[in-house]
Amino acid sequence: MFATGVTIVTARGEDGGPIGMTISSFNSVSLEPPLVLWSLAHKASSLRGFRMARHYAIHVLTVEQRALAERFATRGIDRWADVAQRPSLHGVPLLEGAAAVFECINRSQYAEGDHTIFVGEVERCSHLGGASPLLYHGGMFYTEHPLGSLSAIAAGPMGK
Repeated sequence: MFATGVTIVTARGEDGGPIGMTISSFNSVSLEPPLVLWSLAHKASSLRGFRMARHYAIHVLTVEQRALAERFATRGIDRWADVAQRPSLHGVPLLEGAAAVFECINRSQYAEGDHTIFVGEVERCSHLGGASPLLYHGGMFYTEHPLGSLSAIAAGPMGK
């Protein structure tokens, strides 16, 4: 019952090909040095690729990128077919149109329970001003409200 943003993490796999997947387990760890974390299930087919990658990028998605989030969460398809991207300084695929992108060094990893927690040191970040984030809550995406708008109940006087 915790609402979260939706992100896609991308890297280059062991064979040099692009890997990526949708995640919602992302947050800030430290401002100095700039660190972020995310986690990946041990059963994920891309786990080894992310463990071996020296660099990766975390893309905070906009409401317009719901289809991209669904694509990168789907197994058994070519997630990269016709996806607008460009390489980072380290060759990591960067997705076009994200609300924010964190380009990271794969600093450390911790196996905990059935997930691996990845801690990345942010080398570079960028953002798209005025973008509304894609949210996920209770097994559903929330795309209908632009950033800053309130429902009639939330906008009404307190206590009513």
